[in-house]
Amino acid sequence: MNDERTAADWLDTDLTRPDIYRTGFPYDLFRALREERPVWRHPVVATYRAPDGVGFWAVLGHPQVQTVNRDWRTYSAVEGLGLTPTAPENQGHSLVSADPPVHTRIRKLISSGFTPRMIARLDELVIYRTTQVFDAAAEANQVNFVRDIAYALPMHMISDILGIPESDRPDVFQWTDVIMRAPDPHQNIAPEAMHDAERSLFAYGAELGEDKRRHPGDDVWSILSSASVQDDDGRRSSLTRLELDQFFLILTIAGSETTRNAISGGLVALAEHRDQMALLTRDEHLIGPAAEEMLRWASPVTCHARTATRDHELGGEPIEQGDRIALFFPAANRDPRVFPDPDRFDIQRDPNPHVSFGGGGVHYCLGAHLARREIVTMFQQLLTRFPDVEITGPVSYIVTALDQTVAVSLDDVPVRLNP
Repeated sequence: MNDERTAADWLDTDLTRPDIYRTGFPYDLFRALREERPVWRHPVVATYRAPDGVGFWAVLGHPQVQTVNRDWRTYSAVEGLGLTPTAPENQGHSLVSADPPVHTRIRKLISSGFTPRMIARLDELVIYRTTQVFDAAAEANQVNFVRDIAYALPMHMISDILGIPESDRPDVFQWTDVIMRAPDPHQNIAPEAMHDAERSLFAYGAELGEDKRRHPGDDVWSILSSASVQDDDGRRSSLTRLELDQFFLILTIAGSETTRNAISGGLVALAEHRDQMALLTRDEHLIGPAAEEMLRWASPVTCHARTATRDHELGGEPIEQGDRIALFFPAANRDPRVFPDPDRFDIQRDPNPHVSFGGGGVHYCLGAHLARREIVTMFQQLLTRFPDVEITGPVSYIVTALDQTVAVSLDDVPVRLNP
C-alpha cells in the first residue's frame, strides 16, 4: 500500500485491521513504522478472544525479532503465540506454549519420531507426493495453484507423518480448510461451522492416537505414541495424551498452512519476476537459494507473540514484566539494515538470514527441514514439467485476525500449467 503520510502519522495505526492486508502485506506501512520505531507500542485493540482489548509491543526490526526469539528466559512462549494469551488450562502442553525445561522435553520426544530412516523415507515421499499432485493437476491444466497444488502437497505429507489412511484424508483436509478460512469475514463461514470442524478434527486426532497405541504402524505418529526419553532428573517420560492431541492440531493446521503459503507466494514471486524464473530455469543449482528467497519474500507466518518475564529495554523502549511482545516477521524480512535492497526479489541473495522459521533459538521451527524439502522439490518439478506456467487472473487472499499466527495467505491463484 502507498500513502503520503509521514512515519509519525502511522503511529496510531491498528495493525490488527484485516482490511490493510486484503491485497497482501502492507510493506510501505511496515517500512514507515520500522524506520520510526522498530519496537513500537501498539494501541490497545479488541480481539476475538479479548473483546475488552489487549495491548502489545509490535517488533518490526530484524535484530529485535532475533533477540526476542532467541531469549526464552526474557520472552516466554507459555501464554501462546497469539496476541491474546491462551487460557491457563492450554498452557504448557505443546511446543508453541512452553519454555524449557518443559519445551525441551516435548521437543526431544517429538524429535525421537524423526529417525534417520524416517527422514529418508519422508524425503522419498516428498518426491512421490509432488509427482502425484502435479499429475492430477496436469489433467485439468487450468487450476487454482493454492488449493490444487500448494495445499495438497503439505497436507498429504502431514497425513503420511500421522499415518492417516487415504480414505480419511478428504475429511481431514476439509476440516482443516474450514478452520483456516473461517476467521476471515469475507469467507462467510458461520461460527458453528468452524466449531464443528474444530471438534471433528480434535476428535479424529484423539481417536487416531488411541489407534496407533493399540496398532502401531510404520509412521512417525506410531513412534511418538509410545516413545520415551530420559528427563534431566533421570526419569523417563512419554508424551501425554493431551500433548499428542495438541501436536496433531499443530501439524494439521499450522504445518500445512505455512508451507502452502510459502509455495504459493514463491510461485507468485517468480511469475512477477520473470527474469528470476528464467535464471532459475537455466541453473538448477540455484534452487536452494531460491527457496530461501521465497521464504523471505512470502513470510508465511505473520506474527508470533511472547510475554516479557522482567522489566528491560528492547530497541530503546521500556518493556515491563507481563507485556505482550508481537514479532512481525514480514517486516523483519524486509529490514534494510540486514537485507540490501530488501524489496527486490533475488534468488541469488547471499547471505539471506530471514526469520521465516522464527529467527533461531529453542523455538526454531521443528519442521524447517521438511518445509524446505517440499519447496525445493515442488519448484524443481514445476519448472521441469511446466516451464511456461502462467497466472491467468487476479489473485486473492484469506485475511484473518492477528490472533491467527498465519493471518495473511494466498487463497486463489489461477494458473495454466502448459505442460
